[in-house]
Amino acid sequence: MAIVQISQITNRKGLAENLPQLAGAEFGWSTDTRQLWIGNGTLEDGAPVIGNTEILTEFSDILNLASTYTYQGAQAGYVVQTGVTSGTPVKQSLQSWLDQYASVKDFGATGDGTTDDTAAINRALYQLYCRELNPQIRRSLFFPAGVYRVTSSINIPPYATLVGEGNDNSVIALDAAATGYVAQTADQLQNTGVNIGTGGVTPPQYITITNMGFTNLNPVGNVFLVQAATQMNFTNVGFRGAMTTATLTSPTNATSSVSFGSTPSLICEQIVFNDCLFTGSVWGVNTDQQIKSVTICNGRFDTLYQGVLLGTGTTVNGGATGTRIVSNMFDNIYAEGIVFGTNLTPGINASGQNVFYDVGNHFSGVTGTPATSIIAIQSDNNVSISDLFARTASYSVNYPRISQSNTLAITTTNGESITAGTYIRNSGQHQTLSNNSNGTVFTVSSNVYKTFMIDYSISRGVSLTETAYRTGTIYVASASGTHSLAFNDTNYAENQSTGVTLNVAQNGTTITLDYSTTATGYPGTISYSIRSLN
Repeated sequence: MAIVQISQITNRKGLAENLPQLAGAEFGWSTDTRQLWIGNGTLEDGAPVIGNTEILTEFSDILNLASTYTYQGAQAGYVVQTGVTSGTPVKQSLQSWLDQYASVKDFGATGDGTTDDTAAINRALYQLYCRELNPQIRRSLFFPAGVYRVTSSINIPPYATLVGEGNDNSVIALDAAATGYVAQTADQLQNTGVNIGTGGVTPPQYITITNMGFTNLNPVGNVFLVQAATQMNFTNVGFRGAMTTATLTSPTNATSSVSFGSTPSLICEQIVFNDCLFTGSVWGVNTDQQIKSVTICNGRFDTLYQGVLLGTGTTVNGGATGTRIVSNMFDNIYAEGIVFGTNLTPGINASGQNVFYDVGNHFSGVTGTPATSIIAIQSDNNVSISDLFARTASYSVNYPRISQSNTLAITTTNGESITAGTYIRNSGQHQTLSNNSNGTVFTVSSNVYKTFMIDYSISRGVSLTETAYRTGTIYVASASGTHSLAFNDTNYAENQSTGVTLNVAQNGTTITLDYSTTATGYPGTISYSIRSLN
C-alpha cells in the first residue's frame, strides 16, 4: 500500500505495566523503565502482527530482544542438523548462549597487572560455586590473558573450574609485599585453615584448573596450598616463586611451589598435576602431611633447591603414600631432585621415567661436580624404576645417582644396575684385555661398595684353533680403619690357562679391579657384573 502521511505524531506516556495497544505509528514512552514503543498498526495496514514494537535505546535489554541462536556450522559446507529433524532446530536465546561460561572480567577483574583484582576474583568464585548447590550455576570461570594482581590469597572452593589461556598468559600474581599463598583450596564458604570443612560445610573437591599461572613475587612466599582437597586436577599450570639460583643455595627460606595440608578426617587424595611447571622456590613440591594417590606427570621442575621432598620432617598421620612422580624433567636443581624421606609410613611411593639433567651438582652444570645424590630413598617400600640420569657412572663414584640408605626399596639406574633393598646387581659389562699388558677393568667407591662380589667370565685365544675360558667370583672386603682391603680370587674354573691375573686394590675410597696378561699373541675379553649386600 502507499505510504500514508501523518500530519501529527501522537504519543502516550506512563508506567510500563499500563502501556496500551498503540495505534499505528503512535509512540508510547514507559517512564519507569525508560523504554520507547511504536504501534504496529492493523493487519489491514500490512502489519505482520498486532502489537507494539520497541525502539532500541540505551536502556533496552538487547540480549533479550535478540533473536534466538542456533548453531549452524557453516564452515563445514552445510547447515548442521541440531534438532530431531532439520525442520526443528535447537534454539536458545543469545543471553543463554553467552551464559554458558563466565569471564572473571564479568565480576570486575581487569588483568592489567596494576589494579587489585583480589576481591573481584574471590567474588566470582563465591557467586559461581558457593551461593547455591545447584550444579547448573557452576560455570567455568575464564581468565582472559593478563596478569591479575592480588594482595591476599585467592580461595578456591569446591567444584570450581578455572580456565586460562596458558600458564604464562593468564597469571594470578601476589604482591611482593603480601604474605601467604597466591591461592589455596577452600570449602563451600571459602573458609581456609582450621575452619575448613567445619559445621558440615562441603570441603574442597572436584576442582579443575587449566592453562593458568600462579606467581608469588615475594622471595620468601609460597605459591599454592592444596588443603583438605580430593579429586583435584591441574593441567598446564605454572607455580612460580621469585627465587633464583643466587638465592637457592640453601633451604633457609623454606618456600614451596606446591604444598599440602591434611587433617585426620580431610586427607588430600587423588590430586593430579599434569604438564605443570614448578620453579623459583626452595621446593617444587613439599609436604610432611598425609596425602594419598597424588600423581605428578609430564611436568618440569626447574630452578629449585630440591625438586620433590616428601616426609622429611615431623610426619603427620603417616606421610605420603601412593605418590607417583612420572615422566617429568628435572633441571637446575641445587640438591636432590626427589627425596622420599625417613618419615614415610608405609611408603609405597614411586618415581619412574623421569629425566634428570643438572641435578645435585650445586648448579655447576650437567657435567659439573656432583655434590649430592639425585634421588634419595630414606624409607622402606618406595621405588625408582626406569629413571634416566645425565650423570654418568664415572661421576657417580662418591655420590650415586640413587641413594637408598639401606631401605627396602627397588631401583634401577640408566639400565646399568638394579637394587633391591641392600642387594645391588650391576648390569653385565665387557672389557678388552690387551695382550701382554696391564690395565684397569673398572673403578668403584668404597662409600658405595663396602663388601661386594665380582662375577666374571674370561675368554682368550691361545692358538689359531683354541680358546681358553675361565669363570669365577671374586670376593672383596674394602679397607676400614687400620685394616687393609682383602679379596679372594680362588673360586673359579677354567678349561686351560687364560694367562690373565686379576687383582683388586684400594687407594683411599677408590677400589679398582686391575689385570695383567701374558704374551700369547691374542687379547682377551672379560665380562663382569658386580653384586653387593651392603
